[in-house]
Amino acid sequence: MTPRSMAPSVLGARDGAGSPAGKRGQDGASSSPAQAVHDGVRDIQRARMIAAMVELAAELGVGKLSVSAVVTRSGVSRRTFYEVFTDVRECLMATLEDSLEHARSYVRAVDEPSATWRERTRVTLHALLCFAEDEPAHARLLVVEAPGAGVEALERRAQVLGELIDAVDAGRTGAGRNAALTSLTAEGLVGSVLAVVHARLVGSSNPGLAELTNPLMSMIALPYLGAAVARKELERPLPKRRCPPTQSFEGASRLNDLPMRITYRTMRVLNVIAAQPGASNRQIGVAAGMVDQGQVSKLLQRLDRLELIMNRWAGQERGMANQWQLTPTGEEIVRATRNSGKAGP
Repeated sequence: MTPRSMAPSVLGARDGAGSPAGKRGQDGASSSPAQAVHDGVRDIQRARMIAAMVELAAELGVGKLSVSAVVTRSGVSRRTFYEVFTDVRECLMATLEDSLEHARSYVRAVDEPSATWRERTRVTLHALLCFAEDEPAHARLLVVEAPGAGVEALERRAQVLGELIDAVDAGRTGAGRNAALTSLTAEGLVGSVLAVVHARLVGSSNPGLAELTNPLMSMIALPYLGAAVARKELERPLPKRRCPPTQSFEGASRLNDLPMRITYRTMRVLNVIAAQPGASNRQIGVAAGMVDQGQVSKLLQRLDRLELIMNRWAGQERGMANQWQLTPTGEEIVRATRNSGKAGP
Protein backbone atom coordinates (compact mmCIF):
# COMPACT_ATOMS: atom_id res chain seq x y z
CA MET A 1 0.00 0.00 0.00
CA THR A 2 1.31 3.43 -0.88
CA PRO A 3 1.78 5.47 2.30
CA ARG A 4 -0.30 8.55 2.73
CA SER A 5 1.41 11.65 1.40
CA MET A 6 3.33 13.81 3.78
CA ALA A 7 3.77 16.45 1.11
CA PRO A 8 0.83 17.88 -0.84
CA SER A 9 -1.61 17.55 2.05
CA VAL A 10 0.81 18.71 4.73
CA LEU A 11 0.29 22.39 5.52
CA GLY A 12 -2.63 22.27 3.09
CA ALA A 13 -4.20 25.54 1.96
CA ARG A 14 -7.87 26.29 2.33
CA ASP A 15 -9.69 27.09 -0.88
CA GLY A 16 -9.24 30.76 -1.62
CA ALA A 17 -7.20 31.45 1.49
CA GLY A 18 -4.17 33.65 1.13
CA SER A 19 -4.92 34.43 -2.49
CA PRO A 20 -2.62 37.18 -3.74
CA ALA A 21 -5.52 38.79 -5.50
CA GLY A 22 -6.80 40.26 -2.23
CA LYS A 23 -10.32 41.62 -2.72
CA ARG A 24 -10.33 41.37 -6.50
CA GLY A 25 -13.50 40.37 -8.31
CA GLN A 26 -14.75 36.81 -8.28
CA ASP A 27 -13.61 35.98 -11.79
CA GLY A 28 -10.07 37.24 -11.12
CA ALA A 29 -9.90 38.77 -14.61
CA SER A 30 -8.57 42.20 -15.48
CA SER A 31 -10.98 44.22 -17.56
CA SER A 32 -8.32 46.38 -19.26
CA PRO A 33 -4.56 46.99 -19.40
CA ALA A 34 -5.03 49.90 -16.98
CA GLN A 35 -6.93 47.64 -14.57
CA ALA A 36 -4.19 45.03 -14.92
CA VAL A 37 -1.57 47.52 -13.79
CA HIS A 38 -3.82 48.72 -10.97
CA ASP A 39 -4.32 45.13 -9.78
CA GLY A 40 -0.58 44.52 -10.07
CA VAL A 41 0.14 47.51 -7.86
CA ARG A 42 -2.39 46.26 -5.31
CA ASP A 43 -0.74 42.84 -5.30
CA ILE A 44 2.64 44.44 -4.65
CA GLN A 45 1.18 46.59 -1.87
CA ARG A 46 -0.41 43.49 -0.37
CA ALA A 47 2.92 41.65 -0.48
CA ARG A 48 4.61 44.61 1.22
CA MET A 49 2.05 44.61 4.03
CA ILE A 50 2.41 40.87 4.54
CA ALA A 51 6.21 41.15 4.62
CA ALA A 52 5.86 43.94 7.19
CA MET A 53 3.46 41.82 9.25
CA VAL A 54 5.97 38.95 9.36
CA GLU A 55 8.74 41.26 10.58
CA LEU A 56 6.53 42.96 13.16
CA ALA A 57 5.17 39.69 14.52
CA ALA A 58 8.73 38.44 15.03
CA GLU A 59 9.80 41.68 16.70
CA LEU A 60 6.72 42.62 18.76
CA GLY A 61 4.57 39.50 18.98
CA VAL A 62 1.07 39.21 17.55
CA GLY A 63 -0.49 40.85 20.60
CA LYS A 64 1.05 44.23 19.71
CA LEU A 65 0.24 44.33 16.00
CA SER A 66 -1.72 47.30 14.69
CA VAL A 67 -2.73 48.87 11.39
CA SER A 68 -0.51 51.85 12.18
CA ALA A 69 2.52 49.64 12.67
CA VAL A 70 1.87 47.73 9.44
CA VAL A 71 1.40 50.82 7.25
CA THR A 72 4.43 52.52 8.77
CA ARG A 73 6.67 49.51 8.25
CA SER A 74 5.38 48.68 4.75
CA GLY A 75 5.27 52.25 3.47
CA VAL A 76 1.70 52.01 2.18
CA SER A 77 -1.11 54.37 3.11
CA ARG A 78 -3.81 53.58 5.64
CA ARG A 79 -6.34 53.93 2.83
CA THR A 80 -4.49 51.28 0.80
CA PHE A 81 -4.49 48.96 3.81
CA TYR A 82 -8.27 49.14 4.10
CA GLU A 83 -8.67 48.63 0.36
CA VAL A 84 -7.00 45.25 0.76
CA PHE A 85 -7.81 44.12 4.31
CA THR A 86 -10.77 44.68 6.60
CA ASP A 87 -8.65 44.89 9.75
CA VAL A 88 -5.35 43.79 11.25
CA ARG A 89 -6.79 40.33 12.03
CA GLU A 90 -7.54 39.68 8.37
CA CYS A 91 -4.04 40.85 7.43
CA LEU A 92 -2.57 38.50 10.03
CA MET A 93 -4.55 35.52 8.73
CA ALA A 94 -3.42 36.27 5.17
CA THR A 95 0.15 36.43 6.46
CA LEU A 96 -0.21 33.07 8.18
CA GLU A 97 -1.50 31.54 4.94
CA ASP A 98 1.37 33.02 2.95
CA SER A 99 3.87 31.63 5.47
CA LEU A 100 2.20 28.22 5.21
CA GLU A 101 2.50 28.37 1.43
CA HIS A 102 6.17 29.22 1.78
CA ALA A 103 6.71 26.19 4.02
CA ARG A 104 4.67 24.06 1.61
CA SER A 105 6.96 25.06 -1.27
CA TYR A 106 9.91 23.51 0.59
CA VAL A 107 7.99 20.26 0.97
CA ARG A 108 6.90 20.17 -2.66
CA ALA A 109 10.51 20.57 -3.77
CA VAL A 110 11.50 17.23 -2.18
CA ASP A 111 8.36 15.11 -2.42
CA GLU A 112 8.70 11.69 -4.04
CA PRO A 113 5.21 10.10 -4.11
CA SER A 114 6.57 6.59 -4.75
CA ALA A 115 8.98 6.62 -1.78
CA THR A 116 8.38 4.69 1.43
CA TRP A 117 6.83 6.26 4.52
CA ARG A 118 10.25 6.35 6.16
CA GLU A 119 11.90 8.18 3.27
CA ARG A 120 9.05 10.64 2.70
CA THR A 121 8.88 11.41 6.40
CA ARG A 122 12.62 11.99 6.52
CA VAL A 123 12.87 14.32 3.52
CA THR A 124 9.73 16.22 4.55
CA LEU A 125 11.06 16.71 8.08
CA HIS A 126 14.37 17.95 6.68
CA ALA A 127 12.58 20.31 4.25
CA LEU A 128 10.49 21.85 7.03
CA LEU A 129 13.56 22.26 9.24
CA CYS A 130 15.38 23.93 6.33
CA PHE A 131 12.41 26.29 5.93
CA ALA A 132 12.54 27.19 9.63
CA GLU A 133 16.31 27.72 9.41
CA ASP A 134 16.16 29.80 6.21
CA GLU A 135 13.08 31.81 7.18
CA PRO A 136 13.08 32.09 10.99
CA ALA A 137 10.63 35.01 11.02
CA HIS A 138 8.05 33.02 9.04
CA ALA A 139 8.70 29.93 11.15
CA ARG A 140 8.37 31.94 14.35
CA LEU A 141 5.01 33.26 13.18
CA LEU A 142 3.73 29.73 12.50
CA VAL A 143 5.23 27.94 15.50
CA VAL A 144 5.62 30.55 18.24
CA GLU A 145 3.10 33.31 17.55
CA ALA A 146 0.14 31.52 15.94
CA PRO A 147 -1.17 30.04 19.23
CA GLY A 148 -1.74 33.57 20.51
CA ALA A 149 -3.24 34.98 17.31
CA GLY A 150 -6.91 34.36 18.12
CA VAL A 151 -9.56 31.71 17.62
CA GLU A 152 -9.36 31.59 13.82
CA ALA A 153 -5.60 31.14 13.88
CA LEU A 154 -5.92 28.41 16.51
CA GLU A 155 -8.45 26.57 14.34
CA ARG A 156 -6.16 26.82 11.32
CA ARG A 157 -3.21 25.64 13.40
CA ALA A 158 -5.22 22.64 14.63
CA GLN A 159 -6.06 21.75 11.01
CA VAL A 160 -2.42 21.83 9.94
CA LEU A 161 -1.29 19.86 13.00
CA GLY A 162 -3.99 17.29 12.23
CA GLU A 163 -2.54 16.81 8.75
CA LEU A 164 0.96 16.41 10.15
CA ILE A 165 -0.29 13.90 12.72
CA ASP A 166 -2.10 11.89 10.04
CA ALA A 167 1.06 11.80 7.92
CA VAL A 168 3.15 10.47 10.82
CA ASP A 169 0.40 8.07 11.88
CA ALA A 170 0.62 6.46 8.43
CA GLY A 171 3.70 4.70 9.84
CA ARG A 172 1.32 2.16 11.39
CA THR A 173 0.02 1.08 7.98
CA GLY A 174 0.93 -2.50 7.12
CA ALA A 175 3.05 -3.02 10.24
CA GLY A 176 1.45 -5.81 12.23
CA ARG A 177 3.82 -5.55 15.16
CA ASN A 178 2.72 -1.96 15.66
CA ALA A 179 -0.96 -2.81 15.97
CA ALA A 180 -0.92 -1.67 19.59
CA LEU A 181 0.12 1.86 18.58
CA THR A 182 -2.59 4.51 18.25
CA SER A 183 -2.90 7.93 16.65
CA LEU A 184 -1.93 9.35 20.03
CA THR A 185 1.62 8.15 19.33
CA ALA A 186 1.79 10.35 16.23
CA GLU A 187 0.23 13.25 18.10
CA GLY A 188 2.89 12.99 20.80
CA LEU A 189 5.70 12.81 18.25
CA VAL A 190 4.49 15.85 16.31
CA GLY A 191 4.08 17.75 19.56
CA SER A 192 7.61 16.82 20.64
CA VAL A 193 9.14 17.95 17.34
CA LEU A 194 7.27 21.25 17.55
CA ALA A 195 8.46 21.76 21.13
CA VAL A 196 12.09 21.33 20.04
CA VAL A 197 11.67 23.71 17.08
CA HIS A 198 9.82 26.22 19.30
CA ALA A 199 12.68 26.22 21.82
CA ARG A 200 15.29 26.79 19.10
CA LEU A 201 13.33 29.63 17.46
CA VAL A 202 12.83 31.41 20.77
CA GLY A 203 16.29 30.80 22.16
CA SER A 204 18.63 31.52 19.25
CA SER A 205 19.03 34.01 16.42
CA ASN A 206 20.73 31.27 14.38
CA PRO A 207 18.98 28.06 15.44
CA GLY A 208 20.69 25.60 13.05
CA LEU A 209 17.54 23.52 12.76
CA ALA A 210 18.44 21.40 9.73
CA GLU A 211 21.09 19.59 11.77
CA LEU A 212 18.31 18.22 14.00
CA THR A 213 16.96 16.06 11.17
CA ASN A 214 18.69 12.83 12.26
CA PRO A 215 17.85 12.87 16.00
CA LEU A 216 14.26 13.95 15.35
CA MET A 217 13.78 11.35 12.61
CA SER A 218 15.25 8.71 14.94
CA MET A 219 12.66 9.67 17.54
CA ILE A 220 9.83 9.41 14.98
CA ALA A 221 11.02 6.09 13.56
CA LEU A 222 11.53 4.32 16.91
CA PRO A 223 7.92 3.34 17.75
CA TYR A 224 7.06 2.39 14.16
CA LEU A 225 10.22 0.74 12.82
CA GLY A 226 12.13 -0.31 15.94
CA ALA A 227 15.39 0.50 17.68
CA ALA A 228 17.70 -0.77 14.91
CA VAL A 229 16.21 1.59 12.31
CA ALA A 230 16.17 4.42 14.83
CA ARG A 231 19.91 3.96 15.40
CA LYS A 232 20.57 4.00 11.66
CA GLU A 233 18.68 7.28 11.34
CA LEU A 234 21.21 8.89 13.67
CA GLU A 235 24.07 8.01 11.32
CA ARG A 236 22.62 8.78 7.88
CA PRO A 237 23.84 11.71 5.79
CA LEU A 238 21.37 14.56 5.64
CA PRO A 239 19.04 14.64 2.64
CA LYS A 240 20.10 16.84 -0.23
CA ARG A 241 18.85 20.36 0.32
CA ARG A 242 16.57 21.44 -2.52
CA CYS A 243 15.66 25.09 -2.59
CA PRO A 244 12.10 25.86 -3.62
CA PRO A 245 11.29 28.36 -6.39
CA THR A 246 11.78 31.99 -5.35
CA GLN A 247 8.78 33.26 -3.42
CA SER A 248 7.29 36.73 -3.30
CA PHE A 249 8.51 37.36 0.26
CA GLU A 250 12.05 38.31 -0.68
CA GLY A 251 10.93 40.77 -3.31
CA ALA A 252 8.34 42.26 -0.99
CA SER A 253 10.94 42.72 1.75
CA ARG A 254 13.22 44.56 -0.68
CA LEU A 255 10.35 46.81 -1.72
CA ASN A 256 9.82 47.72 1.93
CA ASP A 257 13.30 49.26 1.89
CA LEU A 258 12.35 51.75 -0.85
CA PRO A 259 11.64 55.26 0.49
CA MET A 260 8.58 55.60 -1.76
CA ARG A 261 5.22 54.01 -2.44
CA ILE A 262 4.73 51.87 -5.52
CA THR A 263 1.66 53.65 -6.89
CA TYR A 264 -0.42 53.04 -10.00
CA ARG A 265 1.47 55.82 -11.82
CA THR A 266 4.86 54.43 -10.78
CA MET A 267 3.89 50.95 -11.93
CA ARG A 268 2.55 52.32 -15.20
CA VAL A 269 5.87 54.07 -15.93
CA LEU A 270 7.91 50.96 -15.06
CA ASN A 271 5.74 48.86 -17.38
CA VAL A 272 6.20 51.37 -20.20
CA ILE A 273 10.00 51.26 -19.79
CA ALA A 274 9.90 47.47 -19.69
CA ALA A 275 7.97 47.41 -22.96
CA GLN A 276 9.97 50.23 -24.60
CA PRO A 277 13.58 50.10 -23.35
CA GLY A 278 15.43 53.21 -24.45
CA ALA A 279 12.29 55.39 -24.40
CA SER A 280 12.71 59.12 -23.76
CA ASN A 281 10.95 61.18 -21.10
CA ARG A 282 8.34 62.35 -23.60
CA GLN A 283 7.71 58.88 -25.00
CA ILE A 284 7.24 57.49 -21.52
CA GLY A 285 4.88 60.30 -20.54
CA VAL A 286 2.72 59.78 -23.61
CA ALA A 287 2.56 55.99 -23.20
CA ALA A 288 1.82 56.29 -19.48
CA GLY A 289 -0.92 58.88 -20.04
CA MET A 290 0.88 61.63 -18.10
CA VAL A 291 0.32 65.08 -19.59
CA ASP A 292 2.65 67.09 -17.35
CA GLN A 293 6.19 66.45 -18.61
CA GLY A 294 7.60 68.12 -15.52
CA GLN A 295 5.95 65.45 -13.35
CA VAL A 296 7.26 62.77 -15.69
CA SER A 297 10.81 64.07 -15.32
CA LYS A 298 10.55 64.25 -11.52
CA LEU A 299 9.25 60.69 -11.29
CA LEU A 300 11.94 59.37 -13.61
CA GLN A 301 14.66 61.15 -11.63
CA ARG A 302 13.32 59.64 -8.44
CA LEU A 303 13.20 56.14 -9.93
CA ASP A 304 16.76 56.68 -11.16
CA ARG A 305 17.93 57.66 -7.66
CA LEU A 306 16.27 54.53 -6.29
CA GLU A 307 18.14 52.48 -8.91
CA LEU A 308 14.94 51.09 -10.42
CA ILE A 309 15.79 52.57 -13.84
CA MET A 310 18.97 53.79 -15.53
CA ASN A 311 19.67 56.27 -18.32
CA ARG A 312 21.75 54.94 -21.20
CA TRP A 313 22.98 58.46 -21.93
CA ALA A 314 24.00 59.27 -18.35
CA GLY A 315 27.21 61.30 -18.43
CA GLN A 316 26.92 62.07 -22.15
CA GLU A 317 26.74 65.52 -23.70
CA ARG A 318 23.94 67.83 -22.68
CA GLY A 319 20.89 68.04 -24.89
CA MET A 320 20.78 64.34 -25.69
CA ALA A 321 17.35 62.75 -25.13
CA ASN A 322 17.27 60.38 -22.17
CA GLN A 323 17.04 56.67 -22.94
CA TRP A 324 15.63 54.83 -19.96
CA GLN A 325 15.80 51.13 -19.18
CA LEU A 326 15.05 49.01 -16.10
CA THR A 327 17.71 47.96 -13.63
CA PRO A 328 17.62 44.39 -12.25
CA THR A 329 15.61 45.66 -9.26
CA GLY A 330 13.14 47.41 -11.55
CA GLU A 331 12.82 44.23 -13.61
CA GLU A 332 12.07 42.31 -10.42
CA ILE A 333 9.19 44.62 -9.59
CA VAL A 334 7.70 44.36 -13.09
CA ARG A 335 8.20 40.60 -13.07
CA ALA A 336 6.35 40.31 -9.76
CA THR A 337 3.35 42.01 -11.35
CA ARG A 338 3.39 39.89 -14.48
CA ASN A 339 3.92 36.65 -12.56
CA SER A 340 0.63 37.32 -10.83
CA GLY A 341 -1.06 36.92 -14.20
CA LYS A 342 -1.13 40.58 -15.19
CA ALA A 343 -0.69 42.03 -18.63
CA GLY A 344 1.89 44.57 -19.66
CA PRO A 345 1.28 48.31 -19.90
